[in-house]
Amino acid sequence: MQNPQAQTNHGGHELFDVHEVLSGTVGTLNQYMLLRQHVQDPVLLDILDRQYTFIQEEYNTTVESFRTGEDPSKPTGSYQMTQDNNFTYGLHPSQPKKPMQSTAEINDEFISGCMLGAMKSGASGKTMAAIETTNPVVRRVLADSIPNCIEMAYELSLYQNKKGYYQVAQLAPQDMQQILNSYSPVQK
Repeated sequence: MQNPQAQTNHGGHELFDVHEVLSGTVGTLNQYMLLRQHVQDPVLLDILDRQYTFIQEEYNTTVESFRTGEDPSKPTGSYQMTQDNNFTYGLHPSQPKKPMQSTAEINDEFISGCMLGAMKSGASGKTMAAIETTNPVVRRVLADSIPNCIEMAYELSLYQNKKGYYQVAQLAPQDMQQILNSYSPVQK
């Protein structure tokens, strides 16, 4: 049963922001569905399928709380990635990037990059929406879903790093130490 006040406990700005978040989530799910047929690596396929299922559940939770203004029947969960979090550091020679000339060039590097971009966009959109959402339930649902976008993006960056698609440069040790030691705690 819908709360009769649900129609009046949302601000106009919130309606537009949440509408944008939900539209973006639909776009992400559609993108995952379209790209799935092109995935070659079973590891990436597993990531895509797990993320797709999780995003669907989170979408339904957000829609329910947005429509009713009340706690959803199923709370926002926490996404759990399955791989370790060991990055490989350093740059290695690779081919320069260039735009594709044909859909036949769609590969796991491109797919994982699209997925990563969608998660980064989702995290930003949900953060912006949560900050200005007046309904406390919807704000909490959005805020609770931001760490999930971050975790999924992290999982994808780890995957890309392991495959050599996402290289992590490091500074020279003395430069790194200089920056690490550039701040000190406040004395209380």
